[in-house]
Amino acid sequence: MEEEFQGKNKLNKSVWLELVKYLKPYKFQFFILSLMMVGLGIIDTIFPLLTKYAIDNFVEKNSLIGIDSFGLVYMALVLTLSITVFAFITLAGKLETQMAYDIRSLAFEKLQRLSLSYYDDKAIGWIMARMTSDINRLSETISWSLVDLSWGFSMMIAITIAMLSLNARLALITLSVVPLLAIVSLYFQKKILGAQRRVRKINSKITASYNEDIQGARTTKTLVRELINLEDFSSLTGSMRDSSIRATIISSVYLPIVLTLGSIGTALVISYGGQAIILDIISYGTLAVFISYAAQFFQPIRQIAVIFSELQSAQASAERIFSLLNEEVDIVDRGGVLDTYGDILNPKSDMWPDIKGRIEFKNVDFSYKEGEKILENFNLLVYPGQTIALVGETGSGKSTIVNLFCRFYEPVAGEIYIDNINYRDMPQNWIHENLGYVLQAPHLFSGTIEENIRYGNLQATKEDIIRASKLVDAHDFIMETESGYSTEVGEGGGMLSTGQKQLISFARAVVRNPRLFVLDEATSSIDTETEMKIQDAINKVLVGRTSFVIAHRLSTIKGADRILVIKDGKIAESGNHKELIRKKGYYYTLYTNQFIKET
Repeated sequence: MEEEFQGKNKLNKSVWLELVKYLKPYKFQFFILSLMMVGLGIIDTIFPLLTKYAIDNFVEKNSLIGIDSFGLVYMALVLTLSITVFAFITLAGKLETQMAYDIRSLAFEKLQRLSLSYYDDKAIGWIMARMTSDINRLSETISWSLVDLSWGFSMMIAITIAMLSLNARLALITLSVVPLLAIVSLYFQKKILGAQRRVRKINSKITASYNEDIQGARTTKTLVRELINLEDFSSLTGSMRDSSIRATIISSVYLPIVLTLGSIGTALVISYGGQAIILDIISYGTLAVFISYAAQFFQPIRQIAVIFSELQSAQASAERIFSLLNEEVDIVDRGGVLDTYGDILNPKSDMWPDIKGRIEFKNVDFSYKEGEKILENFNLLVYPGQTIALVGETGSGKSTIVNLFCRFYEPVAGEIYIDNINYRDMPQNWIHENLGYVLQAPHLFSGTIEENIRYGNLQATKEDIIRASKLVDAHDFIMETESGYSTEVGEGGGMLSTGQKQLISFARAVVRNPRLFVLDEATSSIDTETEMKIQDAINKVLVGRTSFVIAHRLSTIKGADRILVIKDGKIAESGNHKELIRKKGYYYTLYTNQFIKET
């Protein structure tokens, strides 16, 4: 949550160079936009020269000779300006939308490729802030602000050339405040970037807090935490307010300084230009054009000051986005594997060997990042079609064994074999496509019951879905709902009971027709009647499939081929239910105590 880039408060060259990689697909659009803005800068420079011509030829001479031609030129210039502005706004808007879409697609693809360990210490709001507000800010700044720089610089260059050609002395007087302006800008850029970084960091926390409070609304009500949550959230928003005000104050101080220096430049033009007119060195038209240029010259500088502030904010957003895009994937398929079997998003499944279900852990060590070792020299052999139940205290290593088997994590040392094939020699999808996984807390997606079951197998027919539902004894309750299989489940399945969600989750796993199965305390949060239904379904479904069952209710695993009692990452006891009961060890004590309690 607290991970942020904390570099120096200046424009980071490496960040912008990295951004160039993502801008290459739009280089033609950028070229056209920049060309338009250069054209606008030149057109804006021409208008004061037309004013000079009108003053010198029509006003001072009190003549209208040639005014028709002048009017046509002026109107043509206005029309050209209007068309260019329209084309620029249209193209820049399309570019902003397309860029946000492409970067967001890359980020989402990255999230699909990242290993499960990435989500262990990342709040949802932390990720959401990058996927939404950060990408929006970056694409907006790139599409509009960077292109505006072309207009600003081209206009200043054109004005400088025009002023020097009209009167070099007066031009240098007008530009005398520019070096001071550059010094002020360098000072304020550091302050602005630091302030913007703080704002974006707190915004990420607020997004995470929103998500957490909404998801935990039921817990908040039952624990009467409304006031405490409000105070915590108010503290966060208060920090956001203070940081935003601080950033605004810095920008509000900077911009008036730019305006003041611009006004000084205009005052110098009027002062020295007025004396030049009295001495008959320049014409009224020349003074008018210099006054106009003095105002125009500092207009892009003021605009650049705003753009510069936006670039500081965009850099903070870019750093956060790149921290996601450049995140290293913990589990990476080897090069040869990718060439032969494809990757997660581009599988070559026709090349995969069929899985029969022989699983072997050989001298496996595992520890989470910067954590103590969970498994050490762990060995286990599972034959095809066996059901292995894992029993033990919280933190004993049961879930770790299953996660390693599913290749959500990989061993630190040792090897895991499936059908005598080191699973690192196969793509991750080889296991995942053959895996049915039922969690303790099932997650359903917004949509219908049918869509949620089909999510397990997009090629499943309606008949396949009904067959899977009947197998897990979910068909009857589904048909009793308002619209049957077309019934909406609500966000997260909120319109169904926990037991109903679990049955649908089980049907979703069954419709995959997997060779491997994992049940992670799948019956611990449901009523006894639903448990009996699921247990009956388990007995039918697991026949002929290799499966791991993490059990909370020991009554559900009496039929397992082997029960492993896990203590401190090691197998303390092993055998079927009857054998372990006869041993009268840890499993016997655990089972009898639970049986007495349930009775």
